[in-house]
Amino acid sequence: QVQLVESGGGLVQPGGSLRLSCVASGYIFRLYTMGWYRQAPGNQREMVAKITSGGSTNYADSVKGRFTISRENVKNMVYLQMNSLKPEDTAVYYCERDPLAGYDRTYWGKGTLVTVAS
Repeated sequence: QVQLVESGGGLVQPGGSLRLSCVASGYIFRLYTMGWYRQAPGNQREMVAKITSGGSTNYADSVKGRFTISRENVKNMVYLQMNSLKPEDTAVYYCERDPLAGYDRTYWGKGTLVTVAS
């Protein structure tokens, strides 16, 4: 029932910008912490940014000052604005929903590929 669908990935030049979007369905969106994770070849999946139901945000050190996570609860949307992109930002980016209870679980989108290259 829970579905997370990412969009907005693609090829961008170093120094450029891209905005990722995630539309959620199947649950009461405004109650959940949402996040963006990424996984590059040969690397573990890492947290990029989180935003709580109250709007508090947290970022990986590698993206602080460059990326911004936001949400529009009325639209069931979460966004990741990515500026000053670097080749090392190249990865598959995943939308994520945190669990709210012990019997709940993390949900993931299928991912969208971001490639930063000249």
